[in-house]
Amino acid sequence: MMKVSPLLISLLLTLPLLSQNVQIDGRLQPLLNDFFTQCNQYQIEYHDKLFQLESIDVVNTLTVSEDGSTLGMLRRDENGKVVAIDISWMAQLDPEILKIVAFHEFAHYFLEYSEHVCDDCGHIMSKVNSSYFDIAREWEQHLKVLFEGSPAYARRFGKAFSFDGTHQP
Repeated sequence: MMKVSPLLISLLLTLPLLSQNVQIDGRLQPLLNDFFTQCNQYQIEYHDKLFQLESIDVVNTLTVSEDGSTLGMLRRDENGKVVAIDISWMAQLDPEILKIVAFHEFAHYFLEYSEHVCDDCGHIMSKVNSSYFDIAREWEQHLKVLFEGSPAYARRFGKAFSFDGTHQP
């Protein structure tokens, strides 16, 4: 007989409640669930922040051009408060790209990355990522760097935040 973890049960019980308050695109829901599983593993709270959002959505309103496209962004209200996480429809062209873009935007909001860590350095939190497939190949390592190098993790565990994923005692 298969055992069901209490964490999985609580997540499954809270998902219907979450979707009543925050519009979550079904294409992003599995990725958001995976992200929250990681948040639980790294002891990073996300519930209160989630309930402050209006939506987490795939949209067709982000910039698309030959010079570069915006694959995701946090949408803010007139007071600067984040109200939505938007992912471009273009990110859906490849499941690995969608996952990386979604985790990047989730990390801006839930892990408190107010800035990118570099312009194009092979980190999930790069401003530009020309190496999506390198990140996908080493996903577990990149997740660890993403979470342990985040401002939310540093604040939670009393460590100095560093954009390179290291901590100062």
